[in-house]
Amino acid sequence: MDRGDGPESETTPDGDATADAERRTDGATNPGADGERDRIADGETDPNADGVALFVDGPNVLREEFDVDLDDVRLAAEAEGPLVATRLYLDEHATPGLIQAAEARGFEVVVTSGDVDVKLAVDAARLAAEGVMDTLAIASRDTDFKPVVETANGYGIRTLAIAPGEFGRSDALRNAANGSVTLDGDEAVASGEEEATPDSPSS
Repeated sequence: MDRGDGPESETTPDGDATADAERRTDGATNPGADGERDRIADGETDPNADGVALFVDGPNVLREEFDVDLDDVRLAAEAEGPLVATRLYLDEHATPGLIQAAEARGFEVVVTSGDVDVKLAVDAARLAAEGVMDTLAIASRDTDFKPVVETANGYGIRTLAIAPGEFGRSDALRNAANGSVTLDGDEAVASGEEEATPDSPSS
């Protein structure tokens, strides 16, 4: 796939982002800089690595009716390449047990008292602009993430929509992404590229 340069994403010969890119990422320095490495996430993200950044919408996916295992979500993303970020977003009602279980599975847990969707979307768009991954995987059934997927596509980043189940799938999100996976209990069913294209019919 031709990644392209993305909107206004020019670099200098030594790899530093342009001033426009720095303004777009709220003053972030070159992703390889030590300050940026510390800012991104306590060892969960390698700014110099090319791989998959996984963002999980916890309140939307970890629901009793879906019976989703975080290991299955992780495996679905890892099928696309090595993980450079694994973030689970939760609200303030998350139990300590859930947080501990997620951390034991290698997730960086982000707990927010505000809107989980907004925090996840902003972080995903920021990492896309910084170019720290070549694939963005979002586990959610929320159509609101469609603009984030489209933004990442605009930067030439491959996108993957992970749905918690057949009845918890957003066709709009799936069709906006380059690929999709539907989790079905212990089974992950990957869609073909033709199913994930914007021209494909919704089921």
